[in-house]
Amino acid sequence: MNLRRLKYFVKLVDIGSMTQAADVLHVAQPALSQQLATLEAELQQQLLIRTKRGVTPTEAGKVLYGHAQIILRQCEQAQSDINATGHALSGQVSVGLAPGTAASTLSLPLLRRVRERHPGVLLYLNENFGTTLSELIMNGRMDMAVLYGGREVHGLSFVSLLREHLYLVSADPAISALDEIALADLADMDMLLPRPYNVMRRLVDEAFQRIGLSARVVAEVESSITLTAAVAEHFGSTILPESSARVMVAATSVHMCRIVEPEVEAPLALCLSGHLPLSVPAQAVKAILLELVAEMRGSLI
Repeated sequence: MNLRRLKYFVKLVDIGSMTQAADVLHVAQPALSQQLATLEAELQQQLLIRTKRGVTPTEAGKVLYGHAQIILRQCEQAQSDINATGHALSGQVSVGLAPGTAASTLSLPLLRRVRERHPGVLLYLNENFGTTLSELIMNGRMDMAVLYGGREVHGLSFVSLLREHLYLVSADPAISALDEIALADLADMDMLLPRPYNVMRRLVDEAFQRIGLSARVVAEVESSITLTAAVAEHFGSTILPESSARVMVAATSVHMCRIVEPEVEAPLALCLSGHLPLSVPAQAVKAILLELVAEMRGSLI
């Protein structure tokens, strides 16, 4: 087994076509087939199933695919760390930021500060749902992610960053005179919330269950642009962490008030791989990220 064969195998799984993978890799298809056959012979396992529609991994192929991604990423990190020795930091660093959360407010400050301090670092930002981001980290395709939740998962580690109070955000004029509102008072309001698998939705649903009520959800929205427009147009109200609520209030003529009885908090965490070490550039980006979160913590209630 060598790195070239692993790279070929990963590309074959990603593309799902022997012909297209050969074109992308700039190798002849017979040569690619031979490399795959050699790899299968070494492992004594069939790795890919060939059909008229392309190639798909066998169960053994899926296992190798996961390991190959980790191995190749470690090799890239080793090369990057070696290159960084005695020179300015350079290399690629990927950071996931859960949308509609405090994490998304970190994107521009993070881009700016990394560019100022480490111009040789190419930062890749990915705004996606927390479950998707954690899967990318687990299989070695992303360095770190800022997301809500942080329950221990095998293969991942979490660094607690801060806890944010949840706020009602509404265009209802009656809300503008309130600083706080009881959760029970929200049960009769038309609510715009994310899907049930979303961490924020789970926090809200669990809070309502504790007082024996449920939210009256009129639409499930996971686009921050659409959500902002819908709340501003009096289509319904929503529930957001403090930082996200402030962003929406600043952009439109809506109001926010803190939810109490009971208070509901959203834990923000930094998600990392539990077994893959961060590259030197990724460690530098992590330090900047923690620095920005500390500044954010000081600006929140």
